[in-house]
Amino acid sequence: MQSIKPYTHTHTHTNNMHLQAHTFSSSSSFHLNRNHLNNLTPFKTLASANKPLYGTGVVFRRTGSRQFPVLKQLNRRGAVNLSSEGQNPSTSAETMRNVVEHICLLKAKVDLSDEDEKNMLDFLYTCQYQMRGILAISLGRISNQNLEGYTHAVFMRLQKKEDLSKFYENPFYLGVLKDHVTPYCHEFTYFDYESEVEDDILPIFRKGEEFNFGVEYILLIAFKESSLGEVADDVLTSFAKLLMEFPSLIVQFTKGSNFNPDSKDYTHAVVIRFRSSDAFDIFMGSSEYKDIWRSKFHPITEKKLSISFSVDPVGKELM
Repeated sequence: MQSIKPYTHTHTHTNNMHLQAHTFSSSSSFHLNRNHLNNLTPFKTLASANKPLYGTGVVFRRTGSRQFPVLKQLNRRGAVNLSSEGQNPSTSAETMRNVVEHICLLKAKVDLSDEDEKNMLDFLYTCQYQMRGILAISLGRISNQNLEGYTHAVFMRLQKKEDLSKFYENPFYLGVLKDHVTPYCHEFTYFDYESEVEDDILPIFRKGEEFNFGVEYILLIAFKESSLGEVADDVLTSFAKLLMEFPSLIVQFTKGSNFNPDSKDYTHAVVIRFRSSDAFDIFMGSSEYKDIWRSKFHPITEKKLSISFSVDPVGKELM
């Protein structure tokens, strides 16, 4: 696997609107443990985490002066929620909110100019202000090369499936595709899954200082048909537990089963926000990550597609 860098998002279109995949790689392997994390200069120690952090799968670049939270719980649908270290997860009940996660991968034309790319991403980003039900959005240029040739990615959170259906048919969105996406892209694919996040404004809308920076990582997996159900769920639960061991690297993540009828290439999706590009490289290069793929994922996985893109504050890169 190769390491992934800054993020971007793009939108491509095909008549069948099918979904495809791409691969991801990481840096050399090394062992992660709390002693190692405590010695990392870019990150604060876990013991210093005393500030709440909310959201799903966020990575931040400017972590040297930030306080990192401790993961609180993994809910049944796979959202990792963060809370202050002082709270006891066994005694602090949390209300969860159902959400729908939407992923769009695009293949831009080779002659796409910087100006056209910026306009395309800007118009896609503004969709959240033109239609109801969109809670959050991140997008950017994919940092890692992939065999499928995807160049941009969009991650969007909606309130419920009904909002997703309306989104696909929204005149403003269809106009953006026609005028600002299709002319510059030759294919796009969709994935959708349900998950849960903490029922609070910051985690639901992915707002707050911690959500301004980071690395968005999207993992699409096609499990073998014989493993769908309990076996696949157990593997994803094991993966979630591993992610929860490293709150200094990972803010939050969601996972779920892909229900998009036009994208059957992949059965499940995971979206993770890392705190920084360094955090991303550390985790992806760790022996723990490689071990879980070798021992649990590899035996039951037909294929996977992993991509990442950088997250920057609005106004710096896109607007």
